[in-house]
Amino acid sequence: MTVKKLAAATAALLSAALLLSGCGAGAAEPAASDPAAAEAKTEIRYGKAQGPYTVLFEEAIIPILQEEGYTFEKTDFSDLLQNDLALNEKAIDVNVEQHQAYASNFNEAQGGKLELIGPIPTVPAGLFSGRHSSLDAVADGMTVAVPNDAANTARAYALLQKAGWIKLDPAKDVATVTKNDIVENPKNLDFQELVNTTVAATLPDFDYAVITGSIVYNAKIDPATALLQEDILPHLVLGVAVHEDNADAPWARAIVDAYASDEFKAYMEENNTGLWWIPEELR
Repeated sequence: MTVKKLAAATAALLSAALLLSGCGAGAAEPAASDPAAAEAKTEIRYGKAQGPYTVLFEEAIIPILQEEGYTFEKTDFSDLLQNDLALNEKAIDVNVEQHQAYASNFNEAQGGKLELIGPIPTVPAGLFSGRHSSLDAVADGMTVAVPNDAANTARAYALLQKAGWIKLDPAKDVATVTKNDIVENPKNLDFQELVNTTVAATLPDFDYAVITGSIVYNAKIDPATALLQEDILPHLVLGVAVHEDNADAPWARAIVDAYASDEFKAYMEENNTGLWWIPEELR
C-alpha cells in the first residue's frame, strides 16, 4: 500500500472511531434536562450538615420513600452554606435544613436558585440563660448574645421584642431587622452578635442568649429550659429545599408528600417530646 493510500485509510478509521465514540457517550448518559430521565429518577442525593432536621429526614422520611422504590445517597457538609452551594450547583438534589429567610438571603448573596417546596417540622429558637432562672431577672446593662447571620439575627431581635425588652421599628420588615432597627432599649442591654454555632458554647459568658433550634439540638440543651420561645412566623418555617429547576420533579413532590403522610404523622405523635413545632399543614 502506498503512503498516500495508508494515510487515507488511517483517516477513515479515525473518523469512524470518533463517530462511534460520540454515539456511545450520548446513549450511555442521557442529558440532565431530559424530561424522561427526570421522570424516571429514583436515586435522591441529599446533603447533611449538623442539626436535627436531616436526622428526622433519615429516620422518618427515607423509610417511607424507600417503600416507594427510592434510594438515597448522602453527602456530609461542615455547614449549611456548603450544603446550599452544592445544591445550587446540582451536586446534590435536596436538603432540609433551612427556612425561607435563610434561603432568600442565600439566593441574594450567592446568585442562587434555591426554592422551598414544602414545610417541615421546625425547632423554635429560644431565649436561654446560664446565670438567671427567669426573664424577670433582667437588669440595666446586661449582656445578651444573638446570632450574627442575617436571617437569625432578625429572629433573635423579634424574640427579644416578644420578651418586652426592646421595641423594633414597626415600619421595618421583622424578617430583616437588625440592631439598628431597635428604637427602644429601656434597660440599655448590650447585644453581642456572634457566629450562630458558637452561641451555645458561650452561654456562661452572657446574661442571656438567643439560641436557634438546630444549635439547641447540637449542644444537647433541653429545649424545655428555654425561658421564652419564639413565635414561628411564616418566613421561619423550615422546608424541603431543591434547585428551582427540580421544584416540580416527581421525586421532589414525593418528599413533600412523605412529610404530609399519615405514616409521618404517626411517627411524630410517637416521637415528638416537645422539641418540634409542627406546621398546620402537617398536623
